[in-house]
Amino acid sequence: MNIKEIIAKKRDKQILDKQEIEYFITEYTNGNITDYQAAALIMAIYINGMNYEETKNLTLAMANSGQILDLHDISDTIIDKHSSGGVGDKITLIVMPIIASLGIPVAKMSGRGLGITGGTIDKLESIPGYRTDIDLEEFKKNIKEIGISLIGQTKDLAPADKKIYALRDLISCTESIPLIASSIMSKKIAAGANKIVLEVTCGKGAFMKTRKQAEELSKVMSEIGKLAGIETVCVITNMEQPIGKSVGNSLEVEEAVRALKGEMEEDVKEVVLEISAQIIKLAGISCDLEKNKQMALEQIHNGSAYNKFVELIKRQYGDVTYLSNIPKAKYKLEVLSTKKGYVTELDAEKIGKTALLLGAGRMKKEDTIDHTSRNSFRKEDRR
Repeated sequence: MNIKEIIAKKRDKQILDKQEIEYFITEYTNGNITDYQAAALIMAIYINGMNYEETKNLTLAMANSGQILDLHDISDTIIDKHSSGGVGDKITLIVMPIIASLGIPVAKMSGRGLGITGGTIDKLESIPGYRTDIDLEEFKKNIKEIGISLIGQTKDLAPADKKIYALRDLISCTESIPLIASSIMSKKIAAGANKIVLEVTCGKGAFMKTRKQAEELSKVMSEIGKLAGIETVCVITNMEQPIGKSVGNSLEVEEAVRALKGEMEEDVKEVVLEISAQIIKLAGISCDLEKNKQMALEQIHNGSAYNKFVELIKRQYGDVTYLSNIPKAKYKLEVLSTKKGYVTELDAEKIGKTALLLGAGRMKKEDTIDHTSRNSFRKEDRR
C-alpha cells in the first residue's frame, strides 16, 4: 500500500477502503506523507466525494490519530457546540458562557478560520495573552473548576484534522460534505463531549449554499455522532447575510461582549437563543424550548453569562481589561452611498472575501492573522 496508489484510486472515482484511509491518516500525521501528496488526495476527495462508509472511516481515523479524552470523572453531561462556519459568526463566544453559567460543563475545541469563514480560535487569540494551546490536564481542570474551557486543536487531540484543516483552507477545498463532517466530528469525538449541538449554516456565507446541502451534512454528522455514542442535534441557520453587524476577529469579540451585556442584534439573538435552548434541552434541564430561551436570556440580564466569559478569559491568561478597550484598525475607510435608499441585502460571501483580503484570514500557510482587520455595518443600514 502506498499513497500514490490511494491518490490514483480516488482520482479515478473509486471507493477507498478502511485500511487505505487509516494508512493515509496515520502516515500523514507522522510526517511520512508530504503536504503536496495529501493535497492531491484531498483535492480528489473534494472533486469526487466520499460515500457514508468512507466518511465514517475518515472521521474515526482522524479522531483516533491522537488521544480521546474521557471527561466522565467531571460530569455525566459534557456539552459542546460547533458551527460549520459563517461570516461574522461570533455565536460560540456568546452561547458557551451562557451555558456554563447555568452549571452545564462546556468542553470546546474550536478551529481557526477556514476560507471566508472566521474561526473562534482566531477571535479568542485577538485577546492579548489568551492561550488556546493549554495542555489537556489544564483543559480538564478548567472544565472541572469553572465549568468551561475553549481551546484550539492540540498535538494530542485529532492532530490529523489539524494538518488537513490547514491544508484544505489553502487549496480551496472547504466546501465538501465528507471533509467538513469528518473535520467537525473527529474534533468532537476527541474532545470528550457526549452531547453536541451542531449549527449547520446555509447560504452565501456558508460552505453549504443550499438547504438541501445543509440537510445532507446534518444527516451525515448525526449518523457519525450516533455511531460514536454522542447525542447530536443539528440546527440549520441562515447565512445569506453576515450575522450581526461586524466581521473581523477583534470586532466580533467586541460585539460578543456587548451581546453578553444585553445589547444583541436581532439576528444574533435568534440564533443564540435557539442554540442555547437546544443545549439546555440536551442537558436534561427542560424540554420546553421557549422556557429554555428565557432561561438563557436571564443569564445575560443578571450578568452571569458575561461574568463567566470574564472568568474564562482570566483562567486562560487573557487580559480582561482588553474587553473594555478593544483597539481599532489603524486605517479606516467609510464607503458612502451616492444616492438615497435602503440596504436590503448584504452578500455574505463578498463581505467574507473582503475581510480575508484585509488580513482577517490566511492566503498562505505562513500568513499571520491581522486581528484588527474588519468590516463593520451600522445597525440602521441593515434594513
